[in-house]
Amino acid sequence: QVHVVESGGGLVQPGGSLTLSCAASGSGFSIDAMGWYRQAPDLQRYLVAEITTSGNKLYAESVKGRFSISRDNAKNTVYLQMNSLKPEDTAVYYCKSIAKRGSFTFQYWGQGTQVTVSS
Repeated sequence: QVHVVESGGGLVQPGGSLTLSCAASGSGFSIDAMGWYRQAPDLQRYLVAEITTSGNKLYAESVKGRFSISRDNAKNTVYLQMNSLKPEDTAVYYCKSIAKRGSFTFQYWGQGTQVTVSS
């Protein structure tokens, strides 16, 4: 089992910034790619940003130039720096971790953290 724990959500005004953190841990597993997804009420969950262990990054078009994903491989922790936040960024943000054990690959999700952008 891999535990994935997010932190850093909250209420911020439009144009403001927030940083989300996510740490993955699990005995006997190697942590691979990690990513952030978000889900607004009555909408599907979708990818916001993803980063591999080698540092390759992928962003949703809607956040390019505003959000930045990074990671600390030694700590199996991924960060999402969110700048120039807009009301439409309001959602529950979930962290996903890909973990490998032997020849098997698993994915684990965190419990989610609420981000609300409002004046």
